[in-house]
Amino acid sequence: MKKFAVLTCALLLTLFAGDAQPAPSLDEKEAVRQAALDYVEAIYNLDPSRIERSVHPDLAKRGYYIKRGESQYSSSPMNFQELIDVAKNWNKSGKLPKDAPKEITVFDVLDQTASVKLVAAWGIDYMHLAKYNGKWMIVNVLWQSPPKRNL
Repeated sequence: MKKFAVLTCALLLTLFAGDAQPAPSLDEKEAVRQAALDYVEAIYNLDPSRIERSVHPDLAKRGYYIKRGESQYSSSPMNFQELIDVAKNWNKSGKLPKDAPKEITVFDVLDQTASVKLVAAWGIDYMHLAKYNGKWMIVNVLWQSPPKRNL
């Protein structure tokens, strides 16, 4: 019976070991982080060329924020061209301090897709990236303004 249990465990480990994803290389993880950094710094620094190099033209972006004087979230969809326009204009007045947040957390990097969280001046962005012709590009962004309170 003991032999049977050991053999069963060995067989299960062999079967499931093939499903494990290899750890991403540091270069891949850094490339994903750099795409998110390009995105936030494009907006902070009025540099739409960094959006063009880090965001796929098929971008799907949706945000949730509370309008001044209201208590419920409003939704704000955005496409690639609208994001380019934001990068051209959002910080034109220089309203952002030099130390505005740009905290990037890379959650997961696979061989074709990746997931990232960005904390920025406007709130929190969750991003999905995909690899196109060997380059990591942001394809989806879901964001919200800073929550009223931490949950």
